[in-house]
Amino acid sequence: MGTVEDLGADGICALAKRFGLVLEPESVRFNEAGLDYRVAFATATGTGTGTDEQWVLRVPRRPDVAANQDQERAILDFVRPRLPAAVPDWRIQTEDLIAYPLLPGTPGLTVGPENQTNWHFDPSSRPYLQSLAKLIGSLHSMDAAAAAAAGIPAETPETVRQNWADGLGTVEAEFRIAPDLLDGWRRWLDDDHFWPARTVLTHGELYPAHLLLDDEDRIVSVLDWTTAKVSDPALEFMYVQLISPGSLQEVATWYQEATGHSEPYLVERCAALIAAGPLNHALYALTTGLPEHRDAAAAQLKPA
Repeated sequence: MGTVEDLGADGICALAKRFGLVLEPESVRFNEAGLDYRVAFATATGTGTGTDEQWVLRVPRRPDVAANQDQERAILDFVRPRLPAAVPDWRIQTEDLIAYPLLPGTPGLTVGPENQTNWHFDPSSRPYLQSLAKLIGSLHSMDAAAAAAAGIPAETPETVRQNWADGLGTVEAEFRIAPDLLDGWRRWLDDDHFWPARTVLTHGELYPAHLLLDDEDRIVSVLDWTTAKVSDPALEFMYVQLISPGSLQEVATWYQEATGHSEPYLVERCAALIAAGPLNHALYALTTGLPEHRDAAAAQLKPA
């Protein structure tokens, strides 16, 4: 049996048929952006609607991904009736396949077969940024205690910081870390200005590959909730700072108008989270256990 990466159109069709979903092989197309799931899109026939339907199929790349499915479903069930955007409605959930009808909108970003990044909109466009601020505000206004009670992972302001400190200790034990990176992360952990006074429900990866937009660049659907948790509000603004830094203040202003909350030192906190990217990648590599991820993490961490 081949790997998930070897799975072609016929293989996807055969996999879906095992669970009662009949696909048209010529309609299958792949999006390789996901690290945890291989994603395919296809037309399904005989779904009982009287018309052909477009479906999304997610195939776990590793066993540890499939193990977290119930948690992700709990997240989806919690946010679906509360969010001003559509989220996946899983019709098939097994350790081998997740499948659901295609959501409205088109991805802001896709990754091609040669791992090339393809942008499909302007990430500094006003309609996009306004809808992003509205989306973040909606998430952060949800009852964090109710989210935790629904089975969504939850951190306090204190455990946000402690979990990063524990993560650094784990990575130090497994990798050689460049002294400048290590010193910077230790200063980050020691400085109270970089840490949240409150925690809120976060998606964790609100970047354009996970956002579906309408023709006016407004967010209408949100994908991939695997990293969602009650955590640091700055996580949601990090990708604005990374992709369109000149837009962060505007987004923060709209967010404050919608929620009544402002996040102190937001630019600095986002910059620190971005700088922690190699640390996060190393933790991800240890979670997957895959040598290619470990090698990539080691390359980011090693001294120059």
